[in-house]
This record gives sequence, structure tokens and C-alpha cells, in this order.
Amino acid sequence: MEVVMKRLIYRPWLVSAALLLFLAVGTPSRAEDQSARLAEIPKAMLGFVENRQISGAVTLVAKDGRVAQLEAVGLADVEGNRPMQKDSMFCIASMTKPVTATALMILEDEGRLALSDPVSRYIPAFEKVKLDGKPPARPITLFDLVTHTSGLGGSQQNQGTLAETVDALAERPLQFEPGTKWQYSPGVTVCGRVVEVVAGMPFEEFLAERIFRPLGMKDTTFRPTPEQAKRVATLYQPGKDGQSIQRAEHWLNEISEDRSPNPSGGLFSTAADLARFYQMILNGGELDGQRILSDATVREMTRVRTGDLTTGFTPGNGWGLGWCIVREPQGVTAMLSPGTFGHGGAFGTQGWVDPQRKMIFVLMIQRTGFGNSDGADIRGMFQQLAVDALCQ
Repeated sequence: MEVVMKRLIYRPWLVSAALLLFLAVGTPSRAEDQSARLAEIPKAMLGFVENRQISGAVTLVAKDGRVAQLEAVGLADVEGNRPMQKDSMFCIASMTKPVTATALMILEDEGRLALSDPVSRYIPAFEKVKLDGKPPARPITLFDLVTHTSGLGGSQQNQGTLAETVDALAERPLQFEPGTKWQYSPGVTVCGRVVEVVAGMPFEEFLAERIFRPLGMKDTTFRPTPEQAKRVATLYQPGKDGQSIQRAEHWLNEISEDRSPNPSGGLFSTAADLARFYQMILNGGELDGQRILSDATVREMTRVRTGDLTTGFTPGNGWGLGWCIVREPQGVTAMLSPGTFGHGGAFGTQGWVDPQRKMIFVLMIQRTGFGNSDGADIRGMFQQLAVDALCQ
């Protein structure tokens, strides 16, 4: 009887142990489920490769300070059959602008300039800017430049040195009174020159000394070395037959030792480097013990500073200091939280930070002639798959 009772007592424990073993073996863990979902991202990118919309892509997703996914698919160079790699470099075009804005705000943090300062305080050529042949109602300020409300118009292409380029911009007629409208402009280029003047060193040296080296961004530069150039992805455009892609040429992605730094769009970088920059911003200006900006300054940069002005490039956005801010998620931003900030580049590269979810999205492609890259299906699909994988 005693033996029987012991068996009756222990059987429930055996059943429970068997059930736990079954659950451990038979049910995917949360991490395994997330990995499976994240694996859908490179599959989707391969679909765009097969449809001849891109040659290849690098995608990176980070959450809670950790890189959850970094994958490369397709080719960096079709003609040379060079595979896309996780450390492939890309011309990030206008994704350079938040970096330039960060440089400006480092100096503001240090009390060496103020956003309310007139640009002419640092660049005398701006004393002579004209609107319809007359001086504007008020001077252009640094705030106007970094929020695209200055009234400056024209190409963002360099015209000689950075100093020469900015002086030439001051000679162009303004498009509207400063502060009254939003219009994407080369104003951030002027910010880069202001950084040079105030810091007393070339713009690219300031970026390297105060941002890139402290953050370990070893592959972010205006002038890729010969070794780095071997990793730069080729730019492609739609083929004439409408069924293929072909190599494209553009002044922005030219690699030359003689090229002047373009603060509005001249940087080359990698997904991993950009993720470190974005993580620093998400952390409130610090990464791995290196403080780049104060927390208060980061908050000022990443909130809407353009009021009710209509801004680009997709509906529902506002503008911060160098950053596009998702005010009302919709369309290609529907899966992002209000307050998400980031920037795109002319060749399809995208980088966005969702502070509510503590997520970073980096999409690296190189294409032109496919329409508004900020509103592209490839961006929307990438972001949606990342959110689905990590936020369920």
C-alpha cells in the first residue's frame, strides 16, 4: 500500500515534467520566433532584387541598444558580380544633413554660437542677401538654415571649395521671407561652413574629431580610401527596356581626392556606422562613454521646430534641427510611432529612429530614377517587417 501511494504521489510530477519538456522542445522561444520573423527582411529585399528594382541591399534593425539584424543580399556591382556585404559602403546623400546639424549643435552646446545668430555674423556674404531685389524683412538665422526655412534655393551641388560654394549661395535671390515657409534647401551646406569658421578647422576634420572617431565610425567619410572604394556600392537606374537596371552616374557619388566636403549630401557610410550614430542620438547624445551632445540638445533637435508649416517629403511630417520628424504616422510611416525621426538620401538610403520602441531602422540601397525614395515601397516593407518581428 505504501508503494502504491508513493506512485500516486509522484505521477503528477512526472506528467508536469513531461509537459514542460514538450513545451521547451516543441514551442519556439520568443528569440527563435523573432529570428524567424527577421529572416523575412532579406527575403523581401531579394524580391526587389529579382524584380530589378535594386541590385542589392543591406538592412540593419536595432532594438533596446542591440543590433537584432544585419543582413546583405544581392550585388554591390552587377557588372563585376561583386556581392553585397554587410560592410558595403554607400553614398548616403542627404542622410549627411543630420550629421552636419549635430556638428552645429556641438558648438551650440559649448556656447560658441546660438541658433538665433544671424548667418552674416559668421559669413559676411550673407549681409547682402536679397528678396525681390531688396533685403529681407529680417536676417537669415542659423535656425532658419537647419530647419529649411531660410528662403535659400538652388542646387545643393558644391561650387568649388566649401567657402566658395557658400558665398555663391548668398548671391542667389531668396525664394521667400526667412521663417515664413518650409522649402528643402542647401541651407545645411551653409551650416557646415559656419562650423568651419567657428571651430577654426576644416569641416571634415571637425566631423572626424568630434563625431566619427569618438563613435568608432571608421567607414564614414567624404573621401573613401582606395581600399574603402572597393566596398562602395554602384549606383543603378532603370534600364531603357523597363525590365532591367543599368549603371548610373551622378556628381554626388563621385569618389575623388579633390572633392570638397558637401555638408548637405557628401558622406559615404555603412549600415553599422550609421547605427552607432543613431544609437548615440537615441541614448540622448552618448554612446559607450563618449558624450557627443547634451541630452537637452538632443531633445531640441528631435522635436518638431517648424510649427504648422507644411514640410516634405511624405505626409504627416514636421521638421526638427536637421531631422525629419514623423508627426502623424501614415502611408510609408504608418508603422512608426509619433515622434520617430530620421532622414533619407537621394539614392534610396534611409535611417530612422523610433524612440517609443527604442528601435533603429537602416536601409542601404543605391538607385536613382525610381521616384521619391522616402515614400518607396521598399522602405515601407522593410520597416513593417522589422516592427512585426520585434514588436509583437
